[in-house]
Amino acid sequence: MATTVRRSTVTLPVAPLGPENPLPALLPLDEAHGPDVLGALTEAERAALPPGMARRTGYAPLRSVLPVRLRDSFGRTRVPGALDTLVLENDRLRATVLPGLGGRIASLHHKPTRRELLYVNPVFQPADFALNGAWFSGGIEWNIGATGHTALSCAPLHAAQVPAPGGDGAMLRLWEWERLRDTPFQVDLWLPDGSDFLYAGVRVRNPHDRAVPVYWWSNIAVPEDEHTRVLAPADASWYFAYERRLRRIPVPAWDGADRTYPLRSEFPGDHFYEVPDGARKWIASLDATGRGLVQTSTDLLRGRKLFVWGSGPGGRRWQRWLTEDGTPGYAEIQAGLATTQLEHVRLEAGGEFAWLEGYGPLAAEPDTVHGADWAAARTHAAERLEEALPRADVDAAFAAWRPHADEDPKGGLLACGSGWGALEVARGGHTLPGTPFEPSAMGPEQTPWAELLRTGLLQD
Repeated sequence: MATTVRRSTVTLPVAPLGPENPLPALLPLDEAHGPDVLGALTEAERAALPPGMARRTGYAPLRSVLPVRLRDSFGRTRVPGALDTLVLENDRLRATVLPGLGGRIASLHHKPTRRELLYVNPVFQPADFALNGAWFSGGIEWNIGATGHTALSCAPLHAAQVPAPGGDGAMLRLWEWERLRDTPFQVDLWLPDGSDFLYAGVRVRNPHDRAVPVYWWSNIAVPEDEHTRVLAPADASWYFAYERRLRRIPVPAWDGADRTYPLRSEFPGDHFYEVPDGARKWIASLDATGRGLVQTSTDLLRGRKLFVWGSGPGGRRWQRWLTEDGTPGYAEIQAGLATTQLEHVRLEAGGEFAWLEGYGPLAAEPDTVHGADWAAARTHAAERLEEALPRADVDAAFAAWRPHADEDPKGGLLACGSGWGALEVARGGHTLPGTPFEPSAMGPEQTPWAELLRTGLLQD
């Protein structure tokens, strides 16, 4: 079947998100990966950082979420509710997207094996994890802006349908204007005919006459149990936890435990894998049978990370807080523009970052995947990935997608985002092919500023 895009809904227990806080967010940013990470390190730890990592860690840290408003009115009383979805589907995969909640992919179902490849949260329960407050767990989220979960976690994105590369049916485009760094971005999702992999073409643009700091991490929630193992092409990682230290440690074993098994860590923490230059970029989460999800990308998306809640009481409590008792836990495998989430990357005036990601099933020999020989385990997983989705095919798909990234959507919007992009386009006179920010998108929040732009007067 040709790839199709359709509107639908999903019904589940929903906690109220509540309105935005009308008061300006004047307090300094309170975020574990926040602006003073370098200052929290010892002199020896700072000296151990590679020069590029140290430079990017100290570059343009975010100190306030202004002009974004806080989302701190959410509750915990859940009642059945319907969330709008956009469903992208071919004969192999079905991806369910939440356009009103950051464009998150809530589910990725592999039809031939009847397997859900992601951790699907059975409830919608906001918690205070985003830069501006409300965030929820599960699925694949697109993190842009600054270190932490995006301020768009629970915000609507624009969505429309465009032709897919190679004539393989429809492609779903998501786009918005990220206000913390003043950058427009898009995510194009499509399923090549007969493919077991979902492609995501991502572009972040800088339409200004000045450089801007950019941050991007694609966060993928995957099911965890005692047998879950995360594999990546690395023999070392940078470990960062809530004591705010950044240490280079070996992979897989450190401090008496194999840290590639999420539940063998007691406390929450980040493992940023040190992927060698030139190596294929990928990360996989596989179960006791050697099956699970793999993510790969073109080389610009260089970083790979495992986040664990850990097996201790604190992490288990957070898991229950974000979902409900009796449901399985999850870990996160992630991919980003830099080695760690403490870094911002400079995007020059008029420039753009663009890359392609692939998400799909991976099946490997369980005895090898879970064997004591780490080199053999990750080499075997890499070989199975190359069989399932050759690196050359990812590069070719990226090249095929690039001309389509500028193609304007036809047939109207499937979902509406904010009017801030339209206001910025009007103010700056920007031309952004492929991501139209139409004046009609502006609403009551933008009206006074549009009037100021037109008349030079700010009305009472």
